[in-house]
Amino acid sequence: MAVKFFIQKDLPTELQAELCETITSLGGRVEAKVPRQGFVLIQPNTNEAERLKLCWDSPDRPDRHFVPYTYVEACKISGMLLKQIFVENGEAIKFHIDSSIANINARAALSARIMHSGGDPSASAQTARVILADPNTEIFQHLVKNYQGVPGKYVESYLWVKKCVEKGVVVYTPLVYKNPGGRRPGEERTQFTEEDEEHLCKWIAAKIPYKETGGRTGNRLYQQLCDMASDPEYAWVTRHTWQSWRERYKKNSQRLDAMIQAIVEQKKPSLGEKGQYGYVRKPEEKPKRGRKRKDDGSSACPSNDDDFLQAGPSHSMAMAMHISLSARDEHPHPGIPVPPVPVGIYQPTHPHIHGLPPHVNQMQTPETGSMGLGVPQDSVVVVRRSPAEEEMEDEEAEWEVKVGNDPPPLWGKRRAGEDLDGNGKRVRVNEENNGRLASGLTQPDGPILHVVDQSILDIAREFRFTVEEVQEYYDRCGAMDRTRGRFKKMRDTLLALADDLDHVA
Repeated sequence: MAVKFFIQKDLPTELQAELCETITSLGGRVEAKVPRQGFVLIQPNTNEAERLKLCWDSPDRPDRHFVPYTYVEACKISGMLLKQIFVENGEAIKFHIDSSIANINARAALSARIMHSGGDPSASAQTARVILADPNTEIFQHLVKNYQGVPGKYVESYLWVKKCVEKGVVVYTPLVYKNPGGRRPGEERTQFTEEDEEHLCKWIAAKIPYKETGGRTGNRLYQQLCDMASDPEYAWVTRHTWQSWRERYKKNSQRLDAMIQAIVEQKKPSLGEKGQYGYVRKPEEKPKRGRKRKDDGSSACPSNDDDFLQAGPSHSMAMAMHISLSARDEHPHPGIPVPPVPVGIYQPTHPHIHGLPPHVNQMQTPETGSMGLGVPQDSVVVVRRSPAEEEMEDEEAEWEVKVGNDPPPLWGKRRAGEDLDGNGKRVRVNEENNGRLASGLTQPDGPILHVVDQSILDIAREFRFTVEEVQEYYDRCGAMDRTRGRFKKMRDTLLALADDLDHVA
């Protein structure tokens, strides 16, 4: 029997003709009056569509369906007559499409699919029976939580509509009640056996053989036991939870301690044996640094910080010490703080100093203004060190220094066998370079620059910047390659700038 259709009369003539042709080609029949059994093709949200529904939509005619005129094309695409599954007790099921489905095209397609199957997608969230939302958003979980206790109301994913249409039946997603925990009524718990207690005692004897050390009633011991479940040798731990194992020992500790003691006496493990729970590797003892007592300066005691002075060129940071300078004209300058500067950079006889700005060759002092290059070299003690050693510095520790004509402290004395030049300075010689200095330059008169100081000086001379600028940047970054690249880039940038004289010309 042919399916009957009635087309809304105020639709465009061309559209009505196209609908009649499609319906006829698919085996249907177009009626001039509203049929008792069949489909009424309408244009939703129009006055004529509302009038037709008001006049002809009745629960007494459950086989009369009002669908949009696009229903014909949808049936043609699907290859079958779409069932009116979203109808309950002769009335359309009301849907609400939540705002979490933000795509306009997706909302329009979802609305059309609902109407093609007999549903009403225009209801509000309060009046709708089914609320459709995006399950990948927090709003979906919020809607489920709010409406899961409301009878006759469902929150579904937007994909739920497609599944129902394909199945041809409405199946709401059931609520699954989660077990809040605990043993179900009538369910028997797993009883502890003698074998379980034997395994437990062996575990505790291996991890905490001596009770006086403590830890047998802690959580971690039994959590570690259950973590061994993946090991076939410990497959027995899955019979109980770690809480059950702990409670078993706690409630039967007196009896189980005797069993553990028997196992320990048999194996006789040494205290702190590898693998025992609660024992860690003992940290290496660090030598204690005695705090130096302040005195009148008549005696010079050896300092525990000698290692820093003897470290030599391996340190990459300058460390300034507060010292008392004794000038040759018998006018002392007590307590002048020496700023952190590279060793030997202020010596006028150094072959690499020529051409530097005048302010490089003098130091500012708080009492005398500028201090020239006439300061004795042995009055300034500067040692380079690493940032790690700065952290080890004792803020209250003081350095032993030479005062006046007193003998130098122990750390300042030369070792036997050290080569000294004419000025009493130690000369570093690289054997591989046949007597040349480690820096690659022969310096018969002046002191030897640290390899880092030499590199800083070379960068300053190569790219024509002051030594203070290069030193300041290196102290911040700590990388010589990065320092060289930085000042090369700065010099290239300056050279690339246009000369103002060209514009004047």
